[in-house]
Amino acid sequence: MRHLSAIAVALFAAAPAITTALALDMPTRKAGLWELKLDFVGRNLPGQTMQQCVDAATDKLMNQAFGGTTKEACSRQDVSNAGGVMTIDSVCKFGPATVTTHSTVSGSFDSAYSVDVESSREGGPPVPGGSRNHTRIAAKWLGPCASGQKPGDIIMANGMKMNVLEMAPPAAPRR
Repeated sequence: MRHLSAIAVALFAAAPAITTALALDMPTRKAGLWELKLDFVGRNLPGQTMQQCVDAATDKLMNQAFGGTTKEACSRQDVSNAGGVMTIDSVCKFGPATVTTHSTVSGSFDSAYSVDVESSREGGPPVPGGSRNHTRIAAKWLGPCASGQKPGDIIMANGMKMNVLEMAPPAAPRR
């Protein structure tokens, strides 16, 4: 249980950097069941493996709801794509903290892709593990979602299941 708490803390600490990388017009993943392996480089935390059941609508919604940043929050969001590798450099403000991120995304959103995120944080309250994060994500498509799974389901390695659509913040009212 302590390891699960430590992993949750590490994910939330790294979340602004990861979501900054993933929120910028990322291609929609192929519908079905995806396995994601997270490696917290240089941390005294075990890697984490989870599965996500997605369809085009939930993948888009997850990027919007949990994307973490808006253009207004970032003074820099440079995206380039060369040779099938997307490189993202950003500087974004999250409350009193400024997060500088360098990310690379490569592979196919139809079969397997990887994300490498390095970030540093200045300002704000202290974060467990310090102000620098390096996270690697390896994702691969496993096939159709299993019987009983629905888009938005996340299944942790310990069997815990949650649905991000049920956790997503409500949409802002239209004006």
